[in-house]
Amino acid sequence: MILPKIIEQKRREVDRAKDNIPLSELKQKADTMCIRSIFKKNISRRGHINLIAEIKKSSPSKGIIRQDFDPVRIAFAYFLSGAGAISVLTDERFFDGRLGYIEKVKEKVTLPVLRKDFIIDEYQIYESAVAGADAMLLIAQILTREELNHYVGLARSLGMDVLVETHNEEDVEKALASGAQIIGINNRDLTNFNVDISVTQRLIHMIPENKIIVSESGIETYEQVMFLKSLGVNAVLIGETFMRVKNISDKVREMMKE
Repeated sequence: MILPKIIEQKRREVDRAKDNIPLSELKQKADTMCIRSIFKKNISRRGHINLIAEIKKSSPSKGIIRQDFDPVRIAFAYFLSGAGAISVLTDERFFDGRLGYIEKVKEKVTLPVLRKDFIIDEYQIYESAVAGADAMLLIAQILTREELNHYVGLARSLGMDVLVETHNEEDVEKALASGAQIIGINNRDLTNFNVDISVTQRLIHMIPENKIIVSESGIETYEQVMFLKSLGVNAVLIGETFMRVKNISDKVREMMKE
């Protein structure tokens, strides 16, 4: 299974980062930031299904997804196409991401940016704030209830919005208990990377109407987007479908034409 390998690698990366910049120094930097996130606002327009468009070069299951990879140019295409927010994959080892992409993207577009990574330590939360992230993703599956509660509260205290990702009933219960306002339903099983869009259909009934619901992964057509909207989904997070086409703007408009 790939997930344990990712988590093991992530712990090594965090330890190296702490050696380079101690947590105390990172906290001081984070305290100087003034984050006024509009991520939640941008993905929760009622009566409308909103797009979180993802910048993603590769994945462990598919390898290189986009050869012609320029995160700033991709972000600008998303901006021009009407995306509500941008997700930036920052994991280096398995997804060819970079934390530095967040700053580069925010220099060129005004859309709020979600840091998508495997967050397992509070160090990464301060790191996200310093990098300029407006929001961050927390994966319920890889965190204890106590960790999830703490990380949600910490991110909010720094001004960031939080998207808590779930895949099964236990994850949803953890997310709700954490007080998360934005709950993602990942149609991809991170233990084997299989995708089933019906996961959203199964879990959405557990989530109260006052929460913002995001469906993630495996969304490839306009018909699927409209189906998810009919279920009550507020936003879709789509990356790979856009990364595989030459003209990203045309593909965004094709899938989000409502």
